[in-house]
Parts: sequence; structure tokens; C-alpha cells
Amino acid sequence: MDDRQRLDRATAHLEPPFAVLDMDALRANAAGMVRRARGKPIRVASKSIRCRAVLERVLDMDGFSGIMAFTLPEALWLASTGLRDVLVAYPTADRTALRALGSDEAAAREITVTVDSPEHLDLIESLRTPHPIRVCLDIDAGFTAFGGRFRAGALRSPVREPGQAAAIAADVVRRPGLRLAGLMAYEAQIAGVGDAVPGPYGGAVRWMQRRSRRELAVRRGRIVRAVRQVADLEFVNGGGTGSIEKTIAERAITEVAAGSGFFHPRLFDFYRGFTGRPAALFALPVVRRPSPEVVTVLGGGYPASGAAGPTRLPQPYLPHGLRYHPDEGAGEVQTPLLGEAAAGLRLGDRVWFRHAKAGELCERFPVLHLVEGDRVTEEVPTYRGEGMTFL
Repeated sequence: MDDRQRLDRATAHLEPPFAVLDMDALRANAAGMVRRARGKPIRVASKSIRCRAVLERVLDMDGFSGIMAFTLPEALWLASTGLRDVLVAYPTADRTALRALGSDEAAAREITVTVDSPEHLDLIESLRTPHPIRVCLDIDAGFTAFGGRFRAGALRSPVREPGQAAAIAADVVRRPGLRLAGLMAYEAQIAGVGDAVPGPYGGAVRWMQRRSRRELAVRRGRIVRAVRQVADLEFVNGGGTGSIEKTIAERAITEVAAGSGFFHPRLFDFYRGFTGRPAALFALPVVRRPSPEVVTVLGGGYPASGAAGPTRLPQPYLPHGLRYHPDEGAGEVQTPLLGEAAAGLRLGDRVWFRHAKAGELCERFPVLHLVEGDRVTEEVPTYRGEGMTFL
């Protein structure tokens, strides 16, 4: 059986739309990530999974330790279910959640929140919670060139140099309601930008990434040394799915983060250093045929976040050879598809899609159907299915 036949057989009892997770593919992807990490632990990015049952399965595998959450309410919920060592990777201004964190001794031991300015420290300290709150200092890992006229990387922290980082670390140490636990720096321009792109653009990406890796390895090492002179650090986190083997090469790094690699969405097809297997898919039914060369599926308008463009649309995956109508794209309630494969589809047939990104798929579906071989072996709720929407 090919993948389409296998998935159709496994889900024959289901009515689309629905989402599946191919567990054989997920396990293969996870094993590949562990090999690339060469013994350093991988912290699991929950935003790329958004399903508690899958998070638990991944954390049971060798090589994975801790969670990188995206909001503090999410972290509090995960900790309340027994999950441990949760780093909230983005700053929060949620006073209610911060009070809840600092008022719960068990949660305060397991959750770390991210800061990058004295304003963050002032906000947390102003709440005067009974238990100290653990914080992680976020560092700008972006790459600049040509006297600052060129920049690559996410616009995150304003902290870039060793002196800035040491000053904030010292500020944390002076405050009795805070504990400095770690440091993180996410090199989005390496971890989140594929380098297997042909032509001049691909060459420019690879040039930028080589320069950025060299610059960041030196600067991040100096930052870590400067901060360690002020306070101990339990962890130094960096990287993402696209940069695991590069990030772990830095001596200052104690752990890497990754999440998208488990599901291997469309945007992760464009890396030279690794390949993965598409694990998370969704199926939409064919519901009409506007012409012999066109079929229409129900729904499909699930664009990914980020700069708008064709790369943010789901990929019509199986059967191969389908494409969007240039004037309609992926529609809110229906999506016309063109291509030779359209002629062989009938009403009720499934078209299988890959989301451009990983965890955002789970915001659309309440359940993931776990597939083993050609059978659905379990249904597990997504965050949405558990009634949890954090963003």
C-alpha cells in the first residue's frame, strides 16, 4: 500500500474533516532529532504540538526533557496535570497568571518565565507573591551585517551584548522575589529558515547562516560567561528543529529546543541537514466538481502565521499533483483544486493536506486520530478538544 491507500484504509470509518498523526513517522522524526542532538537534551516546544497526550508520549522517549510553553496559563495548566520543568519562552504581562504562579509552591518550582528587561522584573516583583518566581533571560540571537543595515532573525529581546545581560542578571539577583534559572537565545534565522533553496536566494541564505553561526557562537559564549559570573545557571537553551546539530556544537549550550520536527510540516521540507516524514495530516472531503479538471473540497482555509504568502497555505499532499486555483487559494468553506489527479477523484474521496506549520493544525481540530500502520489505534484530544485555547 502507498501512504494514501494506508491512510484511507485506517480512517475509512471516519467522516472528514479530521486530523491524524502517523505515529510511525513521529517516532522516526523523534529518533532523528535525538541523533542530531548527540546526547544533549531536547526541550519539547509545546506550541508545535498542542496536544497533551502527544507531549506526554514524546517526553517518555529517551533524549527529551522539559517543555517549552508559549503562555503562562498554558504552563500552569500543564504543570497542574503533572508535567514538569516548563519554560515559558515568551514574556508575559498576565498579572493574574503571575499571581497564581507565585502563590502555588509546586508550580513555582516547575515553571520558569522569560524576561528581557527591568520592566519585566518590576512587573513580577510588584505582585509580591509568597513564593519566588523563576526567570529565564532571553537574548537577541539575530544576525546583523553592513553596519546594522541588514538584519536576519526574529525581533525578540533587546538584550544583545554580555554587559547588558550581566546587568539584568545582577538586577534579578538583587530582588528577593525572583530567581535566575536560565538563559535562552533563539536563532530563528538558522533554525526556522530552510537552506535547501535553489538559486541566488538559497545562496544568500546559506551565506547569512554561516556568518550568523560564527558570530552567535562567539557572542553567546561571552554572554553566558558574563552571566555566570553573576549567578549560576541551571540551563542555557538555544536552537530549534532546523538547527539542532549546529546549536549543540556550542559549548555554552546545555539543551536545545525543538517541536516542529515531530510533525514535520511543509515549511520543514527545505533543509539540507536533515529530512523528516510528514506525520500530522488532515483530510478534507471532495464535495463537488465544477468541471472535469477541478474538484472542490470542504473547508481548507487554514493559513499559518507569519508573513502572508503562498508558503503559509496548507499543501495538498495526497493524491500527488493537486494545486490551488490561483484566484481562490485555500477557502474558508470550500477549496477548489486543480491538476491531473483531480480527474480521478469522486464525491466523498479524501484529499490529504499538510499544514505549513506544526501545532497550529491542532487549533482547527478537537481530536487527533493516532495511526499505526493502517489502523487508527487511539483518539486523543488536542488543546482545543480539552477546552483550552491559550492564544
